Amino acid sequence: MRLSLSRFTSSVSSRHALLAFVLSLLLSVSLLTGCAAEVDDSQELANLESQEQVETTAAPDAASDQADDSEAPSASAVSLEEIPAFSGSPYVEINNNIPQFSDEDKARSSFEEYSPLDSLGRCGVAFALIGTETMPTEERGSIGEVRPAGWHTVRYNMVVEGNYLYNRCHLLGYQLSGENANECNLITGTRYLNTEGMLPFENEIADYVDLTGNHVLYRVTPIYDGDNLVASGVQMEAYSVEDNGAGVSFNVYCYNVQPSISIDYATGDSALVGETTLETTQSVEADYVLNTNSKKFHTPTCSSVDDMKESNKQSYHGTRESLLTQGYDPCGRCNP
Repeated sequence: MRLSLSRFTSSVSSRHALLAFVLSLLLSVSLLTGCAAEVDDSQELANLESQEQVETTAAPDAASDQADDSEAPSASAVSLEEIPAFSGSPYVEINNNIPQFSDEDKARSSFEEYSPLDSLGRCGVAFALIGTETMPTEERGSIGEVRPAGWHTVRYNMVVEGNYLYNRCHLLGYQLSGENANECNLITGTRYLNTEGMLPFENEIADYVDLTGNHVLYRVTPIYDGDNLVASGVQMEAYSVEDNGAGVSFNVYCYNVQPSISIDYATGDSALVGETTLETTQSVEADYVLNTNSKKFHTPTCSSVDDMKESNKQSYHGTRESLLTQGYDPCGRCNP
């Protein structure tokens, strides 16, 4: 009886030990499998996070590049070192008068682009496909409120046509673009640059478009020497698209100079050649009559004052500069 009980106890103990061993083995396998799954999941998560970081880092750069490309029109600016000194002609030809537009430029549809002002407030490249659709349908408004980099209101009576040294020169002429008081399209340019240098080429484009209804690629690039506020000149390129340049094709540099006047391009200051003082009306106060409707100002004796409606007439005593900053333009009849 004792022997049977002993065998029974021994048998039960063995079964318990075996069962404990099996349970322990199953638990170990389960734990090992679970750790392996966690390691794989963690690795996959790390890989995904790494990939997202790469994509997130790359995306802003791509977007930034795209924004930069869209902000500044393409250019083929000439170097001032390539330009001969001014010798009496308002312009010189560049690259044998052949414009430097790419095939991609020539394939573009209607566009009009202006560079943002740089850190010195200077205009950059202006580029457009000129056609009847870009030309103005109304008279030009006032641009007197725009003060381009290097601007000074300076008169040289009997020396400069119209007396005033500087004009607010459109890069893309108003008759071509319809752009009026666009500060990204107006530079400080001499009267000579405006009328003798740029205007004949602008007229050529306008006449061609009016006659044919075709389109002209047109790009104007102001050229600065270092950090000068006033451009030394402008490069003008044009190419008639539909006839592959047969109608209009030029590449010229127009000098921003004024005969008999010396100009400090760093600041816009100027003087008669051989003189050390400026003939300027910036600080001289005088009596004027304003037309508050047309935004013109006149001398009190101007014949236009008699034709002015009383409701639009206003007396003013102060400087011309103050009126110009308020958006008024001088009368073309009395040249106040």
